[in-house]
Amino acid sequence: MRWYLRFRLSYRDLSSIVAEMGVAGAPSTILRWVIRYTKGLVRRWDAFEFAVGRSWRADETYIKVRGGLVYLYRAVDERGRTVASYLSRSRDLPAARIFFRS
Repeated sequence: MRWYLRFRLSYRDLSSIVAEMGVAGAPSTILRWVIRYTKGLVRRWDAFEFAVGRSWRADETYIKVRGGLVYLYRAVDERGRTVASYLSRSRDLPAARIFFRS
């Protein structure tokens, strides 16, 4: 369920991942789990989220990962805490949109 909510995977993808772990689960079963348990999971996750200050800024830079350059998009609040980050192989509008949607 966490993978479905976090990574936007399809139910069919999740059922194949679960099958690789040795658990039998049809896509319809995963759908029922998501419907039943999402509210409780969201309530638990809220306790671990921290409040973002009144202002924040976004920046981008590039870093070297495994010998290649990748772009790091980052959102930082007024206290200097990293709120969100995103690595991308390309520096273009779709990569920036993905970051700002998250």
